[in-house]
Amino acid sequence: MITCFLRYEINPAQIDTFEKYSRLWISLVTRFGGVHHGYLMPSEGASDVAYASFSFPSMAAYEAYREKSFKDPDCIATFKIAEESGCI
Repeated sequence: MITCFLRYEINPAQIDTFEKYSRLWISLVTRFGGVHHGYLMPSEGASDVAYASFSFPSMAAYEAYREKSFKDPDCIATFKIAEESGCI
């Protein structure tokens, strides 16, 4: 099993949009055979850091997910949310 750990620098004014973005990725990772462990997001104070972790059975499975995610219409739309909003 391989677990990816991501650190995001988020726009504090766009936390609601980042939350929408992150919820979409939870279902997308699951659809592609991974297990999403969730997000750690700021809840108090002025923080612009969030974390996520998700696992795949093997490095090959993770690499297949990455390749497919760049072609999948739902993934592309989710990438676009972050790009257009500036939430990350």
